[in-house]
Amino acid sequence: MYGLIGKMRAARGQRDAVMDVLRESTGALPGCLSYIIATDPVDADAIWVTEVWDDQASHKASLQLPEVQAAIAKARPFIAGFEFQVETRPVGGFGLPETKPAE
Repeated sequence: MYGLIGKMRAARGQRDAVMDVLRESTGALPGCLSYIIATDPVDADAIWVTEVWDDQASHKASLQLPEVQAAIAKARPFIAGFEFQVETRPVGGFGLPETKPAE
């Protein structure tokens, strides 16, 4: 499995608009096992996104889907920036298939 955890910053007062676009565009994404959007309890403009994919190729392919491209274009005016993104290797958990950790 392939995971990403990222923090983005919405333009001041636009967090809900960005989250609405993210929620609308996270339907059936081939290879996506989990896509969680969260607010930050101490930062009114921050959005955390935690993703789990079958593999990195599935994530990369999703970025080329017309509906994902449209969502990016729709949200772009409301996004102030991306603070960071980390890759992870999920090994399981509630709702995910169990795998052996990579060495």
